Amino acid sequence: MTTSTPVTWRTHYALFVLAAIYVFNYIDRQLMAILIEPVKLEFGISDTGIGLLSGVTFAVFYTLFGFPLGRLSDRIGRKPVIALSCIAWSLMTMLCGVAGSFLMLVLARIGVAVGEAGGTAPSVAMVSDLYPARRRSTALAVLMLGSSLGAIVGLGLGGWIAQHHGWRLAFLLIGAPGIFLGLLLLFTVRTPKTAPVPAHLVATQHEGWVKTLQELMKTPSFLWLVLTGGAAAIAGYAIGTWSPSFLIRSHGLNIQQAGFLVGVVGGTGSTLGTLVCGIVTDRMARRDVGWQVGVPLLGTLISIPFALAYFLWPQGTALQIGGIDVPTAFLFYSVFGFFGVWWATPCLGAITHLFPATRLAQATAIFVMSMTLLGVGVGPLLIGMLSDFFLPTLGAESLRYALAASVSMLALAAIFLAMALPAYRRQLQASVGAGLPRGTVATATPSSRIKPAPTA
Repeated sequence: MTTSTPVTWRTHYALFVLAAIYVFNYIDRQLMAILIEPVKLEFGISDTGIGLLSGVTFAVFYTLFGFPLGRLSDRIGRKPVIALSCIAWSLMTMLCGVAGSFLMLVLARIGVAVGEAGGTAPSVAMVSDLYPARRRSTALAVLMLGSSLGAIVGLGLGGWIAQHHGWRLAFLLIGAPGIFLGLLLLFTVRTPKTAPVPAHLVATQHEGWVKTLQELMKTPSFLWLVLTGGAAAIAGYAIGTWSPSFLIRSHGLNIQQAGFLVGVVGGTGSTLGTLVCGIVTDRMARRDVGWQVGVPLLGTLISIPFALAYFLWPQGTALQIGGIDVPTAFLFYSVFGFFGVWWATPCLGAITHLFPATRLAQATAIFVMSMTLLGVGVGPLLIGMLSDFFLPTLGAESLRYALAASVSMLALAAIFLAMALPAYRRQLQASVGAGLPRGTVATATPSSRIKPAPTA
């Protein structure tokens, strides 16, 4: 649902605060990636154990709380849910730094997962409340910079702190700013004014969660987008979590060097990619609404060969950056980082065009839950298990081929996007034909829902 007031400096300020919170959401989430090696050493756990810690444990609890907190934000408002969640996950991140055992570390990461479950979906919904549909993908791109900027700070700064002061201090220092940001949102950002809920949608505010879930999943393009998020996230989180260890094991870098390359250099490429895809999507979607899904499809297809080249290219130095011997393989990662993020922001933007405000955070929560349960839950664990499985035959290169196998999930995501595109275009065109504004699609009522195509 679009805003009933014009975009002002307060709108942009609210987006800035939300984006800053999202940055620390991903900093706290991705910090574990650069701390894998010292945590393994201190607690004596395997790659599979790390996969369980950074993957399944986090994903299960994130998923359990994601939909309820999204539902809560649709009812009581986005701002308090986001603010209190931010404070909670920041405190839990700091608690990771004082964990005296592996079990305590696992419990603290569970706390981070519960807190972060109330961050992404309400934030996307709040941006949708703040900006009109024609500017929404660009605004969401600014919000989604959190994932790449989080990698820059979390991996770059986290790696430096861990190298010089130990992994515990990294958790303590990086977790603290989120408490301030949560309070900043709570006390300085105004809740966006939205248009009144149409009479035929009032009942959706009070319907049971099972009914809501059923209605959401009846939307064909939404189902394909949810599957896309899951498949792409498996590859994305697997690559993001294990890339520093890959550079350490297969290319001889230390923890600080790997964190700098993956976090700062790779994260900068992802930042630019996120901004570019948001701007391109808004412009192309004005010509043909199908480009809202076509842009992520194009980006995903381009990213696949560069991901494979990154993992399969042999050792060798291409250049030096600040005294770091940059592997030739990493040049391919830089291109992959730019195009590999093109699926997330446009897909989230597409969801904001499919559902009214009364269901938006819940719909977004389902998409994010798919990303988290499959991406965070399956991705790192799968690579850890494959690495351990290949270890007897491939030795130190086991992680290289485990990561190369993850690229197959990007190909699957491209297939899902190709299935989503025609169904999404028909739904958006139908809403325009019915005289509904973009962002209030005909899926709001049973009588106007577009049936799935025989073939997509």
